[in-house]
Amino acid sequence: MSTTTATTIPGLFFDQVKRSSEQPALHFKQDGTWQIQTWSQVADQVGQMTAVLRSLGAEPGDRIIQLAENCSQWIIADLAIQACGAIHVPVHTPLTGSQIAYQISDSGARIVLISDQQQAEKLAAASSDLPGRLQVVSYSPCPLKIGGAEILFWDELAAQVTVSEEADQQHSEPFVQADSLATILYTSGTTGPPKGVMLTQQNLVSNAVGTYEAFGREPDDVRLSFLPLSHIFARTCDLYTWLVGGTQLAVAESRDTVMADCAEVQPALLNGVPYFYDKLYRSLNEQGLAQTAGVLRQVLGGRIRNCCSGGAALPNHVFDFFEQQEVPLYQGYGLTESSPVITVSSKNQVKRGSVGKPLRDIEVRIAADGEILTRGPHIMVGYYKNDQATAEVIQDGWLSTGDLGSLDEEGFLFITGRKKEIIVTLGGKNVAPVLLESLLMEDPLLEQVMVIGSERKFLTALVFPNLQALDKELGSGEDCLSDPRALALVEARIHDRLVGLSPYEQIGQFTLIGRPFSLERNEMTPKLSLRRAVIEANFSDQIELMYQASRNQ
Repeated sequence: MSTTTATTIPGLFFDQVKRSSEQPALHFKQDGTWQIQTWSQVADQVGQMTAVLRSLGAEPGDRIIQLAENCSQWIIADLAIQACGAIHVPVHTPLTGSQIAYQISDSGARIVLISDQQQAEKLAAASSDLPGRLQVVSYSPCPLKIGGAEILFWDELAAQVTVSEEADQQHSEPFVQADSLATILYTSGTTGPPKGVMLTQQNLVSNAVGTYEAFGREPDDVRLSFLPLSHIFARTCDLYTWLVGGTQLAVAESRDTVMADCAEVQPALLNGVPYFYDKLYRSLNEQGLAQTAGVLRQVLGGRIRNCCSGGAALPNHVFDFFEQQEVPLYQGYGLTESSPVITVSSKNQVKRGSVGKPLRDIEVRIAADGEILTRGPHIMVGYYKNDQATAEVIQDGWLSTGDLGSLDEEGFLFITGRKKEIIVTLGGKNVAPVLLESLLMEDPLLEQVMVIGSERKFLTALVFPNLQALDKELGSGEDCLSDPRALALVEARIHDRLVGLSPYEQIGQFTLIGRPFSLERNEMTPKLSLRRAVIEANFSDQIELMYQASRNQ
C-alpha cells in the first residue's frame, strides 16, 4: 500500500524529494551517455524551470503548451507547470502545424515549450493560425521567428533567473489544490475533431496511487519509459507512479532504441502497447529464438520483473508467449477521460484475455447494450469548453467509455469491441472488427490487418503481411506480394484463423498492401490504434476494387 497523503502532483513530488533526497531518481541520455540525477537534483531543475515560467508571466490557471519528444526537460516542465498552478497542455509531436495551432488557440495558451527546430518549423508554417502575443521557448537553439517574434532559448532564460529555494516553496503553494485543474489533453481519437479532456490533481493522484498499489515496487526498481509522455498512459503509469513509489525512471532515447536501452538500463518494469510486444515476439520468432528458454528476459535486459500492456487489445498469442518465457505481461484498460486506468491485471489477479479488475475506489458496470460504464475519483471534470459533449458521456457520475465488454463471475473485465467501431453489415449483422483482427494477427505471417464491411454484403480486409516471413515461405525475393502463391497462402491462413466463427464473420475478399499503416500518415493514434476512417480514405481504391471484383464474379 502507498503511504503518501499528498493530494496533488507537486505534493507527491516534493514529499518524495524530502524522503529520498540523495537517492537516484532520473536516468536520461545526453550526448550518447546515460546521466543520473538524484531527487534533489531533479528538484533543483524543477525550481529553476518554475522560476523561468514565472518570469514569462505564467500565473495559476494559465494554459501552457508543451510540444516535445520524451526527454528529461519534458518531465521537469510537467512538474514545474503544475508547481506554478498552471495547466499543462501536452501536444503529440507527430501532429501537423495546423493541428498544433488548433490546440494552442482552443486552449488559450500564451506560452509554448518546444523541443527543437523541427517543431518550430511546423509552428512557423502555421503562424497565421496562431494567436498573437505567443511566447515560444525552445530547449535547443532555434533561429526561426514565429509571427515575427523570435523563439526564446531555454538555457539563456535559465541563466537570467534566481531560484533561491524556489523548489521548497512550491510544496505549500495554496493555489494548487486537489480539485485544481492539472492538465488538458486533446484526444487523438479515431473520428471527429479533438476534444480537450480536463483532469484535476485528484484525478491524477488517485489513479497513480491506485495503479502503484495494484503492483507494488522494490526500492531500487528501474522503469524504462518509452511511450509518448504526451499520452496519459505513460504520464500516469510511468511518470506519476514513479513519484508515488520513489523508484527510478529511465527515459528511453527514442522509440527506435528501446531494445538497446533495455540492454543498458536493465529495467525491472516496462509499460508498452500490444503493437510493441507483438513486434518483439515476431522478431524473435523470425530469428528462430522464440522457443529458446530465457531469451525474452535476456533481450529485455536480464532483470525484467513484469511488463504491462494497455492502449489496445492484447492478442492472446502474445500473452501466451510471455507466459511461456516466464516474463509476466499484465493487461490493463482505461482511456484519457479516466486518467486513464480503470482496470489492471497483476500477479494475484490475472486471467487470459481479460484486462483485469477495477482499481481500488473505482466502480465498473455493464449497460444494457453492453457498453462499459465506470465511476470514481478517476473521472474527468469534462471536455474543455464543451458542455454538450461532456453531458453526452457523463451521467449521474458514470462515464460511458464507448467500449463494449462483460464482467465474469469473479469480477474480471473482458473487452469485446469499440461501440463506434462495430461493423453493421448490409444484412444487419453486428461484427466486432477488433476481435477478428486480433485473431488474424495471431498468425506470424499477418503483421497488420484492418477489417471493413459497414453497410456492405460481406467483410473485406486490408492485410500488410510480414514480408520477411512471406519471402521465407515462398522464396520469391523482393516481389513476394506479386507472387500468386502469396494470395493463396494468406487466404489459407485467414481461413484457418477464423474457422470457428460464424459465416458473416468470415473475410470474403482481402488485399495485400505494400506498406504498413503508420503514425506519420495519421493512420494510427499515438497509442497505435487504427484510425479506420483515415485508412479507408487512403486505401479507398483498393477497397472498392475488392467489392467490385465480387460484383463481377
